[in-house]
Amino acid sequence: MKSARATDSLSLFPAGSAGPDFSFEERLLADGSRLVAGVDEAGRGPLAGPVVAAAVILDPMSIPAGLDDSKKLSEASREALFGEILASSRVAWAAASAAEIDRINILQASLLAMTRAANALHDRPCHILVDGRDIPLSWRGRGTALIKGDGRSVSIAAASIVAKVMRDRIMKRASGIYPHYGFERHKGYGSALHRSAIMTHGPCLLHRMSFSPLRESL
Repeated sequence: MKSARATDSLSLFPAGSAGPDFSFEERLLADGSRLVAGVDEAGRGPLAGPVVAAAVILDPMSIPAGLDDSKKLSEASREALFGEILASSRVAWAAASAAEIDRINILQASLLAMTRAANALHDRPCHILVDGRDIPLSWRGRGTALIKGDGRSVSIAAASIVAKVMRDRIMKRASGIYPHYGFERHKGYGSALHRSAIMTHGPCLLHRMSFSPLRESL
């Protein structure tokens, strides 16, 4: 799953706005893109677990208040907005596993998860707005990459919230299968607790063996 760098007319770089809005979507809708989806992922950095992506098509007449980059929101706020997004929007999510991350690298696995999420929407979007610098090749010509897009586009912000909530739920459930690692606490990130558990118990099937320090243990 390769990627293309965005080169279309929408600005790639943040203009210092106070928060995400619907302006990118409005421009695309005015240009004839009937459905515009925001796409984002969660979980590039952890040592364990999948990378999860979400695609969200907001209803312009019913956009939940308070949408923002998921990292800026509390867990309670994310959960509340998650429910509002599902109730008012068209939503899909998908993942790429730890094994896929090890096989094709984290960037390509993230793009794969994004592609799966966008393709899983019941109503196929005419255009996608993607957080970051890269667009999956299958969406070339129908996608725009926005650096720090989760703080600029409410559609991407909504996708970031859905991806984060779904990934956190996956890792909490994984803690019941692999109780020694504390996944419910750190969600697979490389905390001191997590690293200590790896040293004591070794890696499990959810660990990304291509990531340091796991790679060095092979």
